[in-house]
Amino acid sequence: MIPLVHDFTEETVLVFGGGPVGARKARRFAREARVLVISPAFADREFGPAELIRAAPAPAGVAPWLERVEPALAVAATDDEAINEAVADASRERGILVNRADRSGERDAGSVVVPATVSEDPVVVSITTGGTAPALSKHLRQELEETLEGAGEMARVCAGLREELKSRDVPADRRREIVTDVANSPDLWTALRTGTSNCPQVIEDVLGDELSTGGERP
Repeated sequence: MIPLVHDFTEETVLVFGGGPVGARKARRFAREARVLVISPAFADREFGPAELIRAAPAPAGVAPWLERVEPALAVAATDDEAINEAVADASRERGILVNRADRSGERDAGSVVVPATVSEDPVVVSITTGGTAPALSKHLRQELEETLEGAGEMARVCAGLREELKSRDVPADRRREIVTDVANSPDLWTALRTGTSNCPQVIEDVLGDELSTGGERP
């Protein structure tokens, strides 16, 4: 499998299954997408802003839901293998991505694995074992949380610095050198993590150094 990042803004995700797994999937995708959950009953769990629809489609009734909703992704999260299989088959026939929550390891073409993620906006790191070892993904996510602290602010520093350098007609090679030095600076990482420095201040300091040295590297 090749990892990709998909923007679900203004997309629809259709979840079949109202149990704990369906609730977890609904919360996850509701961060961006419009989420509809279809189930005859719903677990005593938080589904986020998802729309809950009480229905119990048989395997043959899955396809009409896909045609009606036209989701970007269908999630098969029921405890009925036949229904999950119908969701997967009908989705593939219509070119819809499918996440099958009841299956690990071997995956069919067009299937999606939802990875464990660590987010330090706008930086997102995802970990997946292809669905074979979710516990390992969870462990690695916890390990990375501390490592990524401050990465969001560093990303904003680098983006803002690139734009400022570009606006000052600094050559592309020199821009890359400056931004690389900033991203690799242990002192700056510490300052951003502890709050002793911030994005505008860092950009101003770096630009000041660049102007005072005339663009020459020590």
